[in-house]
Amino acid sequence: MKTISIRLEDHDYSLLNDILKSMGQTKQTFYETYTKTVLRLRKIPFIIEADEDPFYSEENMAELKCRIADMNAKRNISEHELVEVD
Repeated sequence: MKTISIRLEDHDYSLLNDILKSMGQTKQTFYETYTKTVLRLRKIPFIIEADEDPFYSEENMAELKCRIADMNAKRNISEHELVEVD
């Protein structure tokens, strides 16, 4: 049998402990169950993904389509200076 040690922020540790306690679980049973699930499924049992890029949000895509339509129709076109951003 092996022992593992992990570091958690104090707040996260307390919150996890409270949630598991409300489920009648301990951190030990949680980690054992998680490990057994990974071994059985041979994958991480949840999806890890990055936040969606806000540029491609439905709202922004709709705005871009409107602006493209305006440009094609030669409406609402104005020039502005480019601003350098660090």
